[in-house]
Amino acid sequence: MEFDYTVTTAKDFAAASSSVQEEIAKAGMRVLHVHDLQANLAEKGIHRDPYKIVEFCNAKYSSEFLRADPKIGLCMPCKINVYVHEGKVFISGMRPIVLSQFFPHADLGNKPQEVDAIVQSIIDKAKGA
Repeated sequence: MEFDYTVTTAKDFAAASSSVQEEIAKAGMRVLHVHDLQANLAEKGIHRDPYKIVEFCNAKYSSEFLRADPKIGLCMPCKINVYVHEGKVFISGMRPIVLSQFFPHADLGNKPQEVDAIVQSIIDKAKGA
């Protein structure tokens, strides 16, 4: 079972970042915060290629996961990273199906698979053609 779902896109970094946020909203999720690691590191004099972490959630799923095991909050909110590496733009997200490995005693039902499908769909749609 793969920990992440990662694709490359022909979109430039800015377009890919915007597309991810748009697709999150279309999927009924809410963007909570966007971390601009390139800008944050530049403040400390460290140069790196563009890198954003988009944090998002859905209240219904969040509540259900926390009810199953409060420690699942360690893996929340969901994140999709958009970054440039070796000249290519990547869109990458952690696969929620791995939650069952981290929390084997929590009764998660089909929720990890449901959210996993949503995360993959967001990434695929944000990637574009």
